[in-house]
Amino acid sequence: MSSHDRVAIVTGAGTGIGKGVALALLKAGYCVALAGRRAELLEQTAAESAAGPRALAAPTDVANPASVHALFALTRDKFGRLDVLFNNAGTNAPGILFEDLAYEKWQAVVDTNLTGMFLCAQAAYRQMKDQHPRGGRIINNGSISAHAPRPDSAPYTATKHAVTGLTKCISLDGRKYDIACSQIDIGNALTSLAARMAKGVKQANGEIAVEAMMDVQHVANAVLHMASLPLDVNVQFMTIMATKMPFVGRG
Repeated sequence: MSSHDRVAIVTGAGTGIGKGVALALLKAGYCVALAGRRAELLEQTAAESAAGPRALAAPTDVANPASVHALFALTRDKFGRLDVLFNNAGTNAPGILFEDLAYEKWQAVVDTNLTGMFLCAQAAYRQMKDQHPRGGRIINNGSISAHAPRPDSAPYTATKHAVTGLTKCISLDGRKYDIACSQIDIGNALTSLAARMAKGVKQANGEIAVEAMMDVQHVANAVLHMASLPLDVNVQFMTIMATKMPFVGRG
């Protein structure tokens, strides 16, 4: 199946990594449903792509089961099938001391980063299982925080560690239905969410340091590669990061 016959859903498609990946998929010929909370940003992504009817803006709250159901139903009605889900929507609560973290802030991060990812993955799984030809690929955005925390990042880090477990479960359970599941762990892509890294961010020793960043296009190219593989091949886990960011060793 060529990319011009393939259909993708990208969550968090209005900004940052999601927008970059959506534009890369559209440029490669995919039909793409652009999901996110802010309709105006989704419309901007669609217009920027110049992909016409292949770009479908679909305002969605990934933490709401009814909203997720509507997204997948709309995509099926518009494009007929689903080949790729880039499960990307996420939020953060940076810089809050663990002892000061409010329950409501914890819950908001869990609702989007973990429950939202589960809801979208399950909806994609069900559709991929039942469609003809059967199968598809789910790519979860794990983040480098799926491996190691930053200071004062308990909600984000806990959810991203949990995404790794979810990815492994989907990979195992999806085999019998030709559903492949991957995880991409991204470090310091230059987006509005991560821009603070370039200005100085708290390190493990308490110091504030500027960190190296990378262009989002490199992430988009990596996801496009993962998506383009045949279903009997899988990049189970990929880490893509700014080479000089503090991650390996002692930072």
